[in-house]
Amino acid sequence: MHRRQLLAAAALTAYLPAVWAAKGYPNKAIRIVVPNAPGGAADITARAVGEHMTKTLGQPIVIENKPGAGGVVAGQTVASAAPDGYTLLLISSGTAVSEALFKSLPFDTLKAFAPVAPLATFDLVIVGAENGRFATLGDLVGYARQNPGKVNLGTPNLGTTQHLAAELFKSAAGIDLQVVPFKSTPDVITALRSGQIDAGLDILSPLLAQIQGKALKPLAVTGPKRSRVLPDVPTAQEAGVKGLNAASWNGLAVPAKTPADVIARLNKAVNAALADEGVRKKLETLNLDPHPGTPTEAAQMLRGDIQRWNAVIDKAHVARQ
Repeated sequence: MHRRQLLAAAALTAYLPAVWAAKGYPNKAIRIVVPNAPGGAADITARAVGEHMTKTLGQPIVIENKPGAGGVVAGQTVASAAPDGYTLLLISSGTAVSEALFKSLPFDTLKAFAPVAPLATFDLVIVGAENGRFATLGDLVGYARQNPGKVNLGTPNLGTTQHLAAELFKSAAGIDLQVVPFKSTPDVITALRSGQIDAGLDILSPLLAQIQGKALKPLAVTGPKRSRVLPDVPTAQEAGVKGLNAASWNGLAVPAKTPADVIARLNKAVNAALADEGVRKKLETLNLDPHPGTPTEAAQMLRGDIQRWNAVIDKAHVARQ
């Protein structure tokens, strides 16, 4: 056989299994690996969407929780899985933070995964204690400018989206304040209410009960638009911090080289789930905004966040781990 024919035959042989996988897909259970513990917003989102996908795809969707190492444990599990559409990863803004922050991951996020679809977006919020010194974000910024280094802003954990959003806030506002990482959101709340810190920056959902109970005062949300559940609270940009645009999001991805037809099938099932009234209500009770979209849009969200957080880390001189 001519060499060119041999090469063509070899290429066809390599291609056929992917074609067969796409045409017969799915014919067994699919797992979604979640880099968070059970019971949180990420886990509940995956379960709500997965339950509806089971109806659409005709196969069970199994949720596998693998928390640890900033999502690296879950990421490595999926990066090393067969690219056949039977192993998915819940990705998020945290995935982008890990790619930007860790010096050496066991995988290259942009090369190891093929995004399938966005799932939801959710707000970050800057808060003060209800009886604290700041009534508005402008008050906080003005005081920090007059008193460099004397404002303490709490966030949960080093190297989280919230932590880097706080560093972005410092940079965008042109102020010098102390970002104080705590082990958890409850620790941030306790420190705020006891006066140990002046303000906090965290995901809105776990702070909402404290805000509604008048224990915490929302100063601004950090995303591009006002929150659906706090419509009277301005965005940071409306409050004068023009360069602060940081929201959180999550989505689904598969191992790179998964057939395009399989990704398209999964994308269709995800978007059908997000269009379902029951799924939307479940997400909205968590103060998440369902975000149907294309694989391309999910990829742009991931790539854009990696670029954003790389720039923040460089400018703020955050030590890469």
